[in-house]
Amino acid sequence: MPGAIRRSQENIDDGYKCVVDMDLEKFFDTADQSKLIEVLGRTIKDGRVISLIHKYLRAGVVVRHSFRETAEGVPQGGPLSPLLPNIMLNELDKELTIRGHRLVRYADDLMIFWKSRRAAERTLANIVPFIENKLFLKVNKDKTAVDYVGKVKFPGISFYQCKGKARVRIHPKPVAKMKAKIRRMTSRSNGWSSEGRMEKLKQYIRGWVNYFKIANIKSLLKETDEWMRRRIRMIFWKQWKKVRTRFERLQKLGLDKQKAWEYANTRKGYWRTANSPILKRTLQNEILKRMGYLFFSDCYQKVTGVN
Repeated sequence: MPGAIRRSQENIDDGYKCVVDMDLEKFFDTADQSKLIEVLGRTIKDGRVISLIHKYLRAGVVVRHSFRETAEGVPQGGPLSPLLPNIMLNELDKELTIRGHRLVRYADDLMIFWKSRRAAERTLANIVPFIENKLFLKVNKDKTAVDYVGKVKFPGISFYQCKGKARVRIHPKPVAKMKAKIRRMTSRSNGWSSEGRMEKLKQYIRGWVNYFKIANIKSLLKETDEWMRRRIRMIFWKQWKKVRTRFERLQKLGLDKQKAWEYANTRKGYWRTANSPILKRTLQNEILKRMGYLFFSDCYQKVTGVN
């Protein structure tokens, strides 16, 4: 993914700001198995390997306790599922390269770069017959379009220009999905232990930051961390249900007896309390880190070396 983004930035910096944003309709469900076997047969000369792959493609799937044959498409979730589509789409890459087009592809997301809209539209009209008649893939014409690169979403990111250079930012949809995921993971109703929650958060945050680290996300991560810490503090406050428990916990976290008793008897709601001095003075950021919580900004700094 980072390589595809950098290549896109190079194209934009070179003046290729109009793109054909290609969408292949239900690729995994509709890929032609015979065509795939034909492509594989050009490089794999061992018939036993081809036979095994063919059996894998035709093995079928179980959907809601019911067996369904797979006469077309590529099974998802298996060990070969990321590889086989790339083998098929490599044929498209070669054809576009022969025609002299600048392209960037990540899995089944494809962009073809041009300096003018007219040239991009002409390319789209010429390449669709190859995709549909030679590779037997379906182009989603409703989602395939020619547009300015800044309006195109490429696996979770979009491009913009600053001081004559192409930059990368995260598209709003992945940000919304990330926050929805964190909201579920910081909900007490999921039945997780504190240790289990911390571990799952760590795994998710590391994966998310490593995927989007090439984008300009420092301010987003800072804002997300503040919101996430508030949700974690709310979990603790909900766990300390009784006034006596809250009183004892607040004292252990450094509050004097009088202040701890005053805070323990607050009538503020959970969410409001999580952002009040009651917990900001006690469950401080460093204390949460010492407990084992990982936050986006810290992970980003460790991965990129950028403060």
